[in-house]
Amino acid sequence: MPQVAEILGTTERFPRRLIEERRIEFQRFGRHVRIAESVLTAYIESCTVEPVRRSRRVRSVA
Repeated sequence: MPQVAEILGTTERFPRRLIEERRIEFQRFGRHVRIAESVLTAYIESCTVEPVRRSRRVRSVA
């Protein structure tokens, strides 16, 4: 979990909560839990918000 938290830039609790809430795909091997790098990349991409591009308006002086 430390590697996942580091990639996400969070504490270890956050990926654990994602798993607990079933918000991310994971594999369980006995007591060990693994998140595939491809799954983590897809999760990050799905949470990425594109910035809004605003056009500059020229104010006319009246």
